[in-house]
Amino acid sequence: MRQIILADNQDLTKAGWLYLLQSPDIATPEEVSDKKTLLRLCAAYPEALVILDYSLFDFQQDDELLILQEKYPEMSWIVCAENLTDALIRNLIFKTQRCSIILKDSSLEDLQSALKMAMKGQRYISSAISNRMFESNRPRNATPSVLTSTEQEILKEMAMGHSTREIAGNRNISTHTVMTHRKNIFRKIEVNTVYEATKYAMKTGLVDLTEYYI
Repeated sequence: MRQIILADNQDLTKAGWLYLLQSPDIATPEEVSDKKTLLRLCAAYPEALVILDYSLFDFQQDDELLILQEKYPEMSWIVCAENLTDALIRNLIFKTQRCSIILKDSSLEDLQSALKMAMKGQRYISSAISNRMFESNRPRNATPSVLTSTEQEILKEMAMGHSTREIAGNRNISTHTVMTHRKNIFRKIEVNTVYEATKYAMKTGLVDLTEYYI
């Protein structure tokens, strides 16, 4: 049975989470109200699910949360807050795989979906966060793509997390051909990693963020 760490010191939202966590399949949550106790419990339960009100736990720098997630890779997180910077959201999206993000005013459906996905070790990004990031990444002065239509389609598949073998299978081409397209894509858009290519795909509108977060 997976351990839950509930790091929220606002009575109202804490009561809401405790209500959602009432299930015979879920262990009684460990409730914490300060960062020191949170760090101690993370060390004690490295595979736990942490529900964190980020703004109330005195994280001085965004990197602190990223370091925690790197230190405990099997731990899942639901980060919930009233105000999250775009920079932090991007870091949580691109540098972590098991971090769900929702806002304090998210709907009950969002909370339930985040909890369900996190319990499976997957992540959930609320629609409000998705829309916000889509708008912030929308190109203001779009220019014609330097990529061919085939290269755009392959870049989109790469950005969606498809492997070289999967892309080859989807398009009925060899993995060697996919690798050749990949090299050409990287050269044309002047990037060196899939992460950088994914950011390019989002900024140019090749990938719809609402589709990316499904």
